[in-house]
Amino acid sequence: MNNEELTLKEEEATSLARQLTRELQSGQVPAADEKRINLMVAGLGDKRGLIRRTFAESLGVIGKPAIPALRRALLRNSNVTVRRAAAKTLKLVGDPSVLPDLLQALINDEDPVVQGSSAGAMAIFGNKAVKYLLSVLDNPTSTALQCGLATWGLTFVGAEAPSALREAAKSKNPSIKAAAIAALGEQIQYFADESAKSLVLNALEDTANEVRAEATALLGKLQEPNWAQPLLIQKLSDTNAEVRKNAALALIKLNATDAINELRRRSLIESDNDVMNVLKLSIEQLDKPMQASY
Repeated sequence: MNNEELTLKEEEATSLARQLTRELQSGQVPAADEKRINLMVAGLGDKRGLIRRTFAESLGVIGKPAIPALRRALLRNSNVTVRRAAAKTLKLVGDPSVLPDLLQALINDEDPVVQGSSAGAMAIFGNKAVKYLLSVLDNPTSTALQCGLATWGLTFVGAEAPSALREAAKSKNPSIKAAAIAALGEQIQYFADESAKSLVLNALEDTANEVRAEATALLGKLQEPNWAQPLLIQKLSDTNAEVRKNAALALIKLNATDAINELRRRSLIESDNDVMNVLKLSIEQLDKPMQASY
């Protein structure tokens, strides 16, 4: 039988997991011979979560010697449970050399959980992961889910890769620019990055709807109402409905009670039903604290 497709009977998996638990508890690094590693990788397909966790933790402690078997499992194993667990285990190993393999799984595996686990594993590598995540957004064949996962990964990377994200925020590709803008929040909020702020201001007037929408949504996540509120009020009149919705929702997040009159004025002329519903919600939410004060 091919080592990539090894399977363990339940009693075999239980016995091996017990051995590994004893080794881990005693501070030992589990033996890293090829046969045993392949058995542990096969155990990643066990139906019992605690057993899978024991194998994953053991492989994570073993580290680099386990990478070849985990790579094969991630990219070739027919058992989707093994592929899912392999992606998560490569995250535990923590070696950036697996980034190309995780990217391949993200863009080629049909299982959305494998895709999500691969994106999550990529994100822990910070600056080194940025070019791989951006390549997903730059690929015209990437699905909406894959692009969403790549965007989430970039947001997770956040302030660990400020230069790469600022550069991506200048991209001519609207998808890349929008994702990079969405990821600048931590850099602005915790490091007062004025150049990042300037990129967001420019993005608010971008010709691409998705870029303006992301920049508008970001304003609601920053704890700078004095800066953001006037900008958001302007975005309530944007030509794009998604931007207008994001502006209204962002005003709720900022608890911008001073914006109620403008929201009411906008609700009288809004033509999009979805935006109208969000405007009504915004007015209701922001009016509550004002009513409570009387």
